[in-house]
Amino acid sequence: MSGKRPKSDDAPEKPSVTLPGKVEKIIPGVVSTMPDKAQIAVEGADDLYKEIRVENTLQDEDGKPVCLKLGAQVEVTIEAEKQATEPKNSSDSKRPADQRSDKNNRS
Repeated sequence: MSGKRPKSDDAPEKPSVTLPGKVEKIIPGVVSTMPDKAQIAVEGADDLYKEIRVENTLQDEDGKPVCLKLGAQVEVTIEAEKQATEPKNSSDSKRPADQRSDKNNRS
């Protein structure tokens, strides 16, 4: 995690979603050469999949390394290139994942 990428004014906006989260644990590196990990609980995710672990190294506005504190409120942003997305079909969300249409992998 190295911070936000600069956005240029003429760059098209990527489809994205930002979810709130909270740092639940700070996990020390197994050996001193491995960085610590921050375990983040993402609100709105399924219980079984809500925790993610990421390297606990960010950069402040001056480019200096900083780390997240236990209990910190964070935002988790997921973004994709436009080519990697498709219009959402409301009937798709009600069917099991293995029965949804997959337009990219048809034979």
